[in-house]
Amino acid sequence: MIGFEPRRRIIFVLFSVSFALANSEVHAFAESDRPNILFILTDDQSCSSLSCYGGSLVKTVHLDGLAEDGLRFTDAYVMPQCTPTRAALLTGQHTARSGMWHVIPWYGTPYAPVLEPLFREELLPTQCRLPRMLQSSGYHTGMGGKWHLTTNREQGYYTHLFEGAASEFGFHEVAPAGEGSQNEGDKWVDHLTDHAIDFIKAHSDTPWFYYLSHHTLHGVVSAPPDLVKEYLDDGAPENGFGNATYLAAIEHLDASVGRLLAALDETGQRDNTIVVFLADNGGVDTRYHHTRLDGKPADDSAPLAMRDQQLESAPLREGKGSMYEGGIRVPCMVCWPDQIRPGQVSRTPIHVVDWLPTLLEAANHQSDQPEDGVSLLSLFRGETLPERSLYWYLPLYDLRWAATPCSIMRRGDWKLIEFYGDWFDEDKRYHTGHRVELYNLANDIGERNDLSSKHPERVESMQRQLSQWLSEMDIEPPRANPHFDPSRALLETRDKPAFLQGRTFGD
Repeated sequence: MIGFEPRRRIIFVLFSVSFALANSEVHAFAESDRPNILFILTDDQSCSSLSCYGGSLVKTVHLDGLAEDGLRFTDAYVMPQCTPTRAALLTGQHTARSGMWHVIPWYGTPYAPVLEPLFREELLPTQCRLPRMLQSSGYHTGMGGKWHLTTNREQGYYTHLFEGAASEFGFHEVAPAGEGSQNEGDKWVDHLTDHAIDFIKAHSDTPWFYYLSHHTLHGVVSAPPDLVKEYLDDGAPENGFGNATYLAAIEHLDASVGRLLAALDETGQRDNTIVVFLADNGGVDTRYHHTRLDGKPADDSAPLAMRDQQLESAPLREGKGSMYEGGIRVPCMVCWPDQIRPGQVSRTPIHVVDWLPTLLEAANHQSDQPEDGVSLLSLFRGETLPERSLYWYLPLYDLRWAATPCSIMRRGDWKLIEFYGDWFDEDKRYHTGHRVELYNLANDIGERNDLSSKHPERVESMQRQLSQWLSEMDIEPPRANPHFDPSRALLETRDKPAFLQGRTFGD
């Protein structure tokens, strides 16, 4: 079983003592020493992929070092797929508010029992608030890597934001695409890291923000062949859980983080640079075949068929795309030597929407706009946050991950999932009907023991709060589908049916 306890270096004790003597009270954030910000976002990475979270298949020495030098979050949450997380990060808004709760470009399951609401298919430049606001505060802003927030091929597409559109979204510069495809070689890891290092070295005289958005570990998983061979020679399988290519990709990513940290050291910028490492969603544990092209009715007569497996998420349940912890709880570390004492571990639940107010406060950006998240700077200082509820709005079907329309709420150790009209059980058999599940994550991190029948009052209270949150987001829960067709209920399509033609988010 994967644990979630930190691995500390011996020097931590000596460093902590000297740090405490020199910094009995963490100094205020002065305008003259606004920090640089390096935000590293990886694609499809589980907690179990890193040894600092208990993983045992790859030695992630540089990422472990990042955690040991700073703060590691055990309960860091994102959205279960890539577009929604990227939108939440850059807008600072829940996807229920921004409208970007679905992967783009459009696909859907339009004849299912529950009607999937329309979603926003292009991020508006004005919504990209994080880089725009930092830029307005005097930061030089840059980006490299996966964009996946527009599909129009004028501003950007899946692989990268186009240079001509960078300024629209608040970036002074963006990295060009790498050679070949992002699905081969090392998936542009070295190319993007090189660009980030050049950026770091070129702008050491002004505060900067760099958003490094890797394509790895997203499928098609690829890694340097010589590194793959080393894992094969060590006995890793060619396919399935813990396969050699997947493990090599993790090690290569870890080495790239080491290169970035070395560049900060070489340029004397390490102490006053906030380095955040976050995954956009959980890793691929098991992926299922996602279409029902045979025309058979949707029922519980046969479970979903497995397509492939990459790395077990245990002890978390499921992986990418799932409403369970393996889909939304991810590795997250932040290092800022000037402000964060080394070796800290926070078990406070945090949400991806928290990063915008956190980074803006660190940058001394004054804003009077209400935010969906909260600043985490008090956690950086070893303090606490008032207890609050976290929310997710997931009104979509995606059979790759056994996902059906639902919403989630977490309050303290309690997590509630409300399915609006259908759901899959642990054996991946399909069932229709409304369903509510309740878990106590302190005692059941694997979400195996549904306690909804034992705590009806808690279920009722949390459902009421979840409904109130949806109302505040100006969102109605998904409803029964007037276009439901049992013969095509779980058929995914990229062709919009006639009843959706010409309609957009907000109609």
